[in-house]
Amino acid sequence: MTNTVQLDHSLLSRESGSLVEQIVRLVTAKIDDKLLRGGMRMPSIRQFADTYKVSRFTVVEAYDRLVAAGYLESRRGSGFYVRERMPLRLARQDAAPEASQLDVVWLVRNMFQQLPPQKMPGSGLLPPDWLDADLVANALRAVGRQNQNLLQYGTPQGFLPLRQQLQLKLAELEIAATPEQFVTTAGVTQALDLVARHFVQPGDTIFVDDPAWFLMFGSFAALGAKLVGIPRLADGPDVEKLADLAALHKPKLYVINSVLHNPTSASLSMAKAFQVLKIAEQFDFTIVEDDIYCDMHPGSSRQAATRITALDQLRRVIYLGGFSKTLAANLRVGFIAASPELARQLSDRKMLSTLTTSEIGERVVYRVLSEGHYRKHLDRLRGRLDRAREKTLRQLEKAGIAAEGTAPAGMFVWADAACDTNILTERAMAEGFLLAPGSLFSPRQLPSTRMRLNVATMADPGIWRFLDKHVGKS
Repeated sequence: MTNTVQLDHSLLSRESGSLVEQIVRLVTAKIDDKLLRGGMRMPSIRQFADTYKVSRFTVVEAYDRLVAAGYLESRRGSGFYVRERMPLRLARQDAAPEASQLDVVWLVRNMFQQLPPQKMPGSGLLPPDWLDADLVANALRAVGRQNQNLLQYGTPQGFLPLRQQLQLKLAELEIAATPEQFVTTAGVTQALDLVARHFVQPGDTIFVDDPAWFLMFGSFAALGAKLVGIPRLADGPDVEKLADLAALHKPKLYVINSVLHNPTSASLSMAKAFQVLKIAEQFDFTIVEDDIYCDMHPGSSRQAATRITALDQLRRVIYLGGFSKTLAANLRVGFIAASPELARQLSDRKMLSTLTTSEIGERVVYRVLSEGHYRKHLDRLRGRLDRAREKTLRQLEKAGIAAEGTAPAGMFVWADAACDTNILTERAMAEGFLLAPGSLFSPRQLPSTRMRLNVATMADPGIWRFLDKHVGKS
């Protein structure tokens, strides 16, 4: 016969915290100390409530928490029992870390190690304290009050009010699109994947800038695509090389950052935008314009920004955007804007792979955009970036590091360290800093003296001491 648990009646009143928390702590402590053994039957809810002079609702909640934590199990019609607990297997503390090749996966893996932002000059995100947590939290609370709409699938094409809001956003960029021309995605990463899967078969060629955002290299290669880099200059791609390589390779896609290019933060000139579009028409390939850094650009006449989509109006160009850089990295809401027919096809492809994206996140973004506070947040963000960029450039000059073609906006500086930045990155990691070496930003992955620095994460004096010590010495 199973033994029944006997508990000390006097302990509960001396505990701090809510009654539910007191009960949970009391039971877990006795189980952890092996005073209660696996298989022992807990007092019934009524017995426990009577013994401790608490409500049955309190006992029910405490027992539910203990079941969720793996301390108790509920047996239908019989009651609650102490669960047999298996010892947790811990990683060996003395085990040497596996050797890891310095590649795209290495950088992404280390970006998710949750180092403090000031220890990650190679990060592609703004520090959390640069963002407006209250803006997102208030929108999330407002969405939560509309709970009748949160328990079912959204629509494959995306939350309609958000798509209507995106229509207004693109109109400000002189891009005309109807709500039916948008497809929401789980960030720009999924948007690129959907587009590539739609257009590319194994063996097909995709053009990318060189340098460019490294994560897409592995994604496209996994589809069996051949990647060809187009040299990126201060005002856009080398159009002579683009034309020559297009004639040779017959690409299906050309993925480009027109505005605040990653990693250089340079933007496309009007003349280059016309030339790129003309070459795409001549050699019949589709342009994918990744504008994830759109909202970091001031958009003033002093810093004019040209988007190829504004010239083409979504005929040959597919436009991508998102909000992870300016609202929250964990708010995975991006979008594709394309011709009506292509948008429908991409929506179907999205539906077959993921059904829908999270409408909760889409409702949060819609709320933020529609209530008007987002513009003020962006003004503050751009001002803070300007100040951080100026300070970073002065310190780079003192350290003897050249910042190439520095743009007057954006979060990145493309710096020449005059040494192999793969070696520099390994040394930095040994001292607790994450750098982003230039080799990772080229589809050829060759050693480079360049590195991408995030101006928002350069405030730690330790990184400057490290750079003073090691730059130029590898």
